[in-house]
Amino acid sequence: MKSLALFFATLLASLVSADSADKIRVSSFSTILTEIAEQVGGEHVSVTAHVKQGIDPHDFEPNPGDLTIVGDAQLILLTAKHMENYVGKLKEATGAKGALVEVGDGFASLKIKGEDDPSSSIEDPHWWHSVANMEKATKIVRDELIKVDAANKADFTANAAKYLEKLAALKKWTKATVADLPRDKRKLVTSHDAFQYFAREFGFTIYAIEGISSEDQPSSKKVVELIASIKAQGVKALFLESIQNPKVLKEITKESGIKVGGTLYADGLGEGEASTYEGMFKHNVSTIVNALK
Repeated sequence: MKSLALFFATLLASLVSADSADKIRVSSFSTILTEIAEQVGGEHVSVTAHVKQGIDPHDFEPNPGDLTIVGDAQLILLTAKHMENYVGKLKEATGAKGALVEVGDGFASLKIKGEDDPSSSIEDPHWWHSVANMEKATKIVRDELIKVDAANKADFTANAAKYLEKLAALKKWTKATVADLPRDKRKLVTSHDAFQYFAREFGFTIYAIEGISSEDQPSSKKVVELIASIKAQGVKALFLESIQNPKVLKEITKESGIKVGGTLYADGLGEGEASTYEGMFKHNVSTIVNALK
C-alpha cells in the first residue's frame, strides 16, 4: 500500500515538474510587469516575482537566490528608466542566455527638473500610472513571449487582447470619474514625485514633498516653497504613501492647513483591493477625487 502511494506521489511530482519545464521561465522585477506577464502568458508561463507586493522597488536589491533564478530564466522583465540600479548584475547572472527586456525603454519618458540643479532633469520611472503606457507595455511583453515561444503566438495574442480590453475600460472609467472634478481642483500634493504620468494623462498638477525616489528628502527651502504653493493654489488635500519624514508632514499640514486625503499606491501593487493593477488604479483615482471634490 505504501509502495503504491509512493509510486503515485512520484508520478505526480514528475508530471508537475514536466509541466513546469514546458513553461516559459519569466523573472519579473516589477509587481506591474508580473501581472502583465501572468495575464498575457497564461498557462504557458511560470513567473517568478522577485519584487513582491508592498516592497519599495527603489530599495530592492537582488540576493544570490534571485540571481540564480535569473540565470535560468528565459525572459527577464524590468521597469527600466533607471528604476533598477542592478541591471549589470542581472546581465551577468543570465550570461546572455535569457532575454533581458527593459520594458519602460519601449516608450517615451517624462523628465522632471532636478531639485538641486533646475537646469538638470531626472527620468521618471513610474510609467504605469499612465494607462496608455500600460497598453504599450502589454504589447511589448506579448511580443517578447512570442519571440520565446512562437508556437503559442495565438494564445499570447488572444490573452493580450483581453487584458487590453480591461485597460481600455479602466481608462474610460477613470476619465468619467475624473470629469466630476473641476480642472482648477486637480492639484495633488504627494509624498514623492511618482504621479507625473498620471497628471499628464488626466490633467493634474503635482506638488511633491520628496523627489523621484522615496529616499529623496526635501530641503527646508522646498518645504517652505511647497507650503506657500499649497496656500496660494488652495490645494485641499495631501496624499500619503509610506511617508519617510513624519516631521515634515506635520509641519506642512500645520502651516498650510491642508488635510490628509488618504493613502495612494505609488510604487506598485499592494494587498487587498490594490493587489491587481485595476484595483490599485481605481483605489488611487477614487481616493484622489473624493478628497479633492
